[in-house]
Amino acid sequence: MIELSAALDTVCRTVAPFPAEPCSLESCLGLTLANEIISDIDSPPFDKALMDGYAVVAADVATGTATLNVIERITAGQVPTQVVTSGTAIQIMTGAPLPQGADAVVRIEDTKLDGVVVQIVGKPVAAEASVIRRGTSLKVGETVLAAEVRLTPSRIGALAELGQAQVAVRRAPRIAVLATGDELVPIDQVPGPGQIRNTNEAMLCAQIRTAGAVQVPLGIARDNREDLAAKIQQGLQADILVLSGGVSAGKLDLVPSELSAAGVREVFHKVNMKPGKPVWFGTFTPPETGRTVAVFGLPGNPVSSMVCFELFVRTAVRRLMGSEPARPAAISATVLNVFRHRSDRPTYHPAEITWTATGPQVRLLPWQGSSDLRATVSANGMAVLPAEEQLFQPGDRVDVVSWDA
Repeated sequence: MIELSAALDTVCRTVAPFPAEPCSLESCLGLTLANEIISDIDSPPFDKALMDGYAVVAADVATGTATLNVIERITAGQVPTQVVTSGTAIQIMTGAPLPQGADAVVRIEDTKLDGVVVQIVGKPVAAEASVIRRGTSLKVGETVLAAEVRLTPSRIGALAELGQAQVAVRRAPRIAVLATGDELVPIDQVPGPGQIRNTNEAMLCAQIRTAGAVQVPLGIARDNREDLAAKIQQGLQADILVLSGGVSAGKLDLVPSELSAAGVREVFHKVNMKPGKPVWFGTFTPPETGRTVAVFGLPGNPVSSMVCFELFVRTAVRRLMGSEPARPAAISATVLNVFRHRSDRPTYHPAEITWTATGPQVRLLPWQGSSDLRATVSANGMAVLPAEEQLFQPGDRVDVVSWDA
């Protein structure tokens, strides 16, 4: 049995990022950018108006009142042909290029137009009012996006502004999910005596989607070697194979031995943590491709599977997609409720995390152990509790890991 930190380090060392590959901008949401993006343009590309109004010489409207001759009208997409001089103005729309000679824009609301004469009737206007200069947001040569960032809608918008119709990304991994056990039935069936629904497959597939990966559900493998071996072979076609159940020390816990028979190399088995102690990790490298498949055997109890996915599988996903840091990020939060903790292992306890102006706060939820999935319904993360007995009081500090990160 190894310590959690060593187990996470091992996953990070074992799993290497995918190679970069081209992807169209409309298909790259949620993927990781492989290369940094350097701007080849200024943004905005010209001095422009920030609102509808009149482009003027600021000195003419310093008192807030003036009467000016309107010499031209321009809209966004047009280029001014006249030069603004003292005593003149050009009517301008939001986003249009600022005419030569103008150094401010008076809001349309502060004006009255009478033919070709505009009266300024608002507050004093200073130079640069309602104007944005070329290159204010971005200059040629600036780094817009660093390598290994995840592509969000706003980042895709920035790429579009730069004309990046195609970018180099690290693709989303395909993760096969295989639930094991004779006691499992599909979720649309009523369990018979001694049976339970296949909760873990639905839960793990949802976690896979949340992590930005692609789910490949394989259904249920029964507790016999033939069925398990056949479905393991299917799962090894994916980038990651996740099994739930069958990794403890029971008579029918066949997963480790069948993985070994399939050529999967064990890296570690059992981690000093709660829940999820029996977690298993290994690798498989098919000779015909040379690519490494990460294989995780998660305990069958649902909270154990959930926690182990968040800690280990999600770390592997981040590594494959090039996201750093790959390890789960723990942050300090303020405890909101009285809670007595007792455990001989570091514990990842279901928790409700809230974000406030003064920092994160956490409520430790009532929890009856690794089979108590109900306790996680109100949780959006987990508190990291020490291997000791401790009475937490409101105002105490504890590390938490968000499931939304």
